[in-house]
Amino acid sequence: MQNNEYKAVGCSVRKKDAMQLLLGKPVYTEDVAPKGALVVKLLRSPHANAMVRSIRTDIAKKVPGVVDVFTWEDVPTTRFAIAGQTYPEPSPYDRLILDRHVRFSGDPVAIIAAEDEKSAKKAMNLIKVEYDVLPAVLDLHTALDNPTLVHPEEDWFPPCEVGGDPKRNLVASEVNTDGDVDAVMAACDVVLENTYHTKAFNQTMMETFRTYTSLDRYGRLHVISSTQIVFHTRRILSRALGIPKNRIRVEKPRIGGGFGAKQSAVCEIYPAFVTMKTGRPAQIIYTREESQIAGSPRHEMEIRVKVGADRNGRIRALDLYTLSNTGAYGEHGPTTVGLSGHKSIPLYTGSLEAWRFGYDVVYTNTQAAGAYRGYGATQGIFAVESIVNELAEKLGMDPTRIREMNMVKEGMLMPAYYNEPANACALDRCMAHCREMFGWEEKYPVRDMGGGKVRTAGVAMAMQGSCISNVDVGSADVALTEDGTYTLRIGAADMGTGCDTILAQMVAESMECRVEDVAVFGADTDASPYDSGSYASSTTYITGKAVEKACTDLKKTICRIGAELLGCTPEETCFEGSCVRCLSSNKTVPLCDIAYKTQVGSVCAAQASATHSSPISPPPFMVGMVEIELDKLTGQVTVLDYMAVVDCGTPINPALARIQAEGGIVQGIGHTLMENITPGYGGRPMEASLLQYKIPTRLDMGRLKVEFEQSYEPTGPFGAKSIGEIVINTPAPAIAHAIYRATGKWYRELPILPQQIAMELAEE
Repeated sequence: MQNNEYKAVGCSVRKKDAMQLLLGKPVYTEDVAPKGALVVKLLRSPHANAMVRSIRTDIAKKVPGVVDVFTWEDVPTTRFAIAGQTYPEPSPYDRLILDRHVRFSGDPVAIIAAEDEKSAKKAMNLIKVEYDVLPAVLDLHTALDNPTLVHPEEDWFPPCEVGGDPKRNLVASEVNTDGDVDAVMAACDVVLENTYHTKAFNQTMMETFRTYTSLDRYGRLHVISSTQIVFHTRRILSRALGIPKNRIRVEKPRIGGGFGAKQSAVCEIYPAFVTMKTGRPAQIIYTREESQIAGSPRHEMEIRVKVGADRNGRIRALDLYTLSNTGAYGEHGPTTVGLSGHKSIPLYTGSLEAWRFGYDVVYTNTQAAGAYRGYGATQGIFAVESIVNELAEKLGMDPTRIREMNMVKEGMLMPAYYNEPANACALDRCMAHCREMFGWEEKYPVRDMGGGKVRTAGVAMAMQGSCISNVDVGSADVALTEDGTYTLRIGAADMGTGCDTILAQMVAESMECRVEDVAVFGADTDASPYDSGSYASSTTYITGKAVEKACTDLKKTICRIGAELLGCTPEETCFEGSCVRCLSSNKTVPLCDIAYKTQVGSVCAAQASATHSSPISPPPFMVGMVEIELDKLTGQVTVLDYMAVVDCGTPINPALARIQAEGGIVQGIGHTLMENITPGYGGRPMEASLLQYKIPTRLDMGRLKVEFEQSYEPTGPFGAKSIGEIVINTPAPAIAHAIYRATGKWYRELPILPQQIAMELAEE
């Protein structure tokens, strides 16, 4: 029987690392890495596409403090991918540690290892490189079948067949369909078709990419890195360096933000290579400029959407085609693009008779893209939700009502979402709740505020997933300690999301103890049970279920040991949180006695391990509404009010869930109104610092309110689904909708900048 004194799930418990962060304790990679490591710096190509004709490092090596300089001639020749994905990776093996063929402006040409940063920078300036500059493919529209090949090498290798062909600059291609789209479209009263474009936004996490490496006392490679994917990083390093996985240990300390950027092993290989070559500890810390021009930003996508509906607003058909720019390397290219359709089209399962979704992913000579919160769904939802808003305006319908008519509802099968069921779906309640909370009826009409300023509102809804179904694996190991408390070991990486805390809450709820009685350890490939990593919104749903299963097994084990001490059978016992009771004699034995029993002549450990994977990925759902004020003279858009209602199943920790939602919404606002990428020479982004790449602060936000509509997901731990990614998806279409209401113009490319609005209004 549950002891309500120790209720944990559904409570806003303080984060496990809150006091460390508040008091400024050493918690990040640079804090915990031992001092005295070699400084690793990278010389980068200024050209978008070139062959290194010659490279002279002799003068650079003579700089006092320089230990060595490495070029393409010094590295292994086995190609690999840096995408943090479960093996076999869908991303092609198309990288070398250093390659003679540099494929984007920022591609590494040489690795400098020095005693200090000053020496490394001086040496960098003394390396002489001669390039044979080649024609570059910088535009995603001209990449496919271009005579200039980004990857002409013969050893390009795809671990999975995803429709790629490097001889066409094609990374992946596919078409999915259900029903006769063309026939249904022809029978529709209204057909709209438009193209939407989103740029390669940067995650801009506060802690840039960084890694420390050394050889431990057994000669194994020890890696401390700001990463979301310790086990995948170990596999990537093993392949790239040609050393066995059991000779590599990867651990992560506190991560200063990831948002998907650190689901790619962007920097780990360089200090690891230096350590293996020199035998000395090495550390690399990317500058902000390096993170901006050679990181792993969101994939630029152009999405063409066609929608067919009857005159009453019933959406009968959707046809979507995505052209995705993966940049110079293919990591995450084949997988992000799928979400642009498979996590936008299913929103309208309630009425769809037919749908089609096709895509091509192309190489270009630009910075390689990667994972970013929302992972392709963000781009697709911007397009689909925008065209639904356009449809509502064309039909003269309230955009919230047209969604209520067509949206997916609980119990429906979603053909466009891999034929998975909507077991738990409160999207209809989210819409009703958000309408009331926001005051939709009052804020939606356009209101002239005088002085050229108008106010109005926009709306959007979204869905995401809770894992990669049939792929992601989460594991947990829960052990009873001698004083009756617990230790939880996990391989998932807390990157500020609070997963250490919510997983501890699940242990506390299951074992009827305080959250403070659960110590959490992770993530370390030597000590943690295997976990795919913290991405795809999978930690709560997948690793959480593993925790729940492990606790169930542990209680059975504790009762079995307790029965031995009580002189009864396990079937006669019950677990009561702090003790085990024998039902026949009413005697009890405390947990500390049970724990000590396992240390004396015992063959039964008071611990349990569990692993979990799921054949489905239950979507969370969300509705967002925004009120803006637009200055027609300057084009300035001010967000006055953003209201969102989220269905994430059971919120395990409502405070942390709310913070996740608020942060994601603000990121989405940044994508929409200010974060811009301007290609410079060779396609290198000109916004290479936070002075140029503008991200929103608290001053850029008006009122922000998030509430929840609970559903119960039967396959999730305690009924939970995910929340980490969905929250970034509604701002772009909602704000674009509001801007249309204020200006009469649809903006179909992100970001929507004040100067664009002002100049177009001035022309009119």
